[in-house]
Formats: sequence, C-alpha cells, structure tokens
Amino acid sequence: MAASENTAVDPRERVIRAADELFNAYGVHAVGMDKVRDAAGVSLKKIYSLFPSKEALILAVLDDRTRQWNAGVAARTEGLSTPREKLLAIFDFLLEWFGTDEFRGCAFINAYGELGGELPSVVEAVRKQKCAFQDYVAGLVEELGGPSQLAAQLAILAEGAQTTAAIAGTAQAAGDARSAAETLIDQALG
Repeated sequence: MAASENTAVDPRERVIRAADELFNAYGVHAVGMDKVRDAAGVSLKKIYSLFPSKEALILAVLDDRTRQWNAGVAARTEGLSTPREKLLAIFDFLLEWFGTDEFRGCAFINAYGELGGELPSVVEAVRKQKCAFQDYVAGLVEELGGPSQLAAQLAILAEGAQTTAAIAGTAQAAGDARSAAETLIDQALG
C-alpha cells in the first residue's frame, strides 16, 4: 500500500492490518508493539489509546480475521442454491486462500498454539470462531437432511486441511478435503 493510501485509512484499521500481517508472518510473540508502530505508521501513544494492551490488539486482529473468514465463505457460497453446493464451496474457498502468498495457516489455530496456555481471552476468541463455523456447517447439513455427525466430520475436514496446507506448503489439502467431503455427504445421504 502506498504511503498516501496508508494515511487515508483509519488509524485503528491501519494498526489491525499491520499487526495481522506481522503476526501472520512472524508469530505473535516475535512482534513487539514497536514493529506494529513502524508498519502501521501510527505512534505508540495512539496505538495504546486504541488498544490498551497487546492482548487487546491480538483480540482485535482475531475479530477482524473472523470477519474476513465469514466474508470469504459468504462470497464463495453466494449464488449457490443447494446446501450441498454451499458445503463443498467451503473447500473451494480454502483452495483459493491456501494459494495466496500470505497463507501461513489458520490465525486462530496459530494463536491458540502460541498463546492458548497464557491468555484465556485468546482461547475464548478461538473457540467462539470455531463454534460459529461448526454451527454454520451444522445449519447447512440440517438443510441438506444429513445426520448431525456429518457436520462435525465436515468441519474437522476443513480444520485439518488448514493445518495440513500450512505445514505442507501446498494447497492440495483443500482438494483432498473436498473429495473426502463429497464422499461423506454422498454416503450420509445414501
């Protein structure tokens, strides 16, 4: 982003974006508030007036990631008419995301792994996002007329694909998970 564009964006948004990019690239512990300041072009005084602690900033980043996730899934399922198509489109969304340069795994899984033992607020935020996703999948499975365990199975496939893709460094896990999802859906509906 050009400097003139950067100053046109709300300071809170600049800080969240900068922190998100840095946390994603280096991990939360490795990023100090001074690095966020430099990347966002916002003074530490202003950052701390917006986010009273690094924990508050981490939670704001996770909240923004929730918004990004929901928007990405919604965009990928827009215009699809059947629950089956929408369920499979989740894996198409993952395939697109895994192919981006900034993909380093799921921010929620990464944050939980790095901070779950020390910040209960992060654990709560991660669980909230994961539960919301599972509820979304469960709603589609219910519309489809499938058994409730199918929702858990499909959610686990999506979560596992994220971890596998991050570790393997390839998007193939999304395609593999989509194929497995098709098999599970077809078998569950008999």
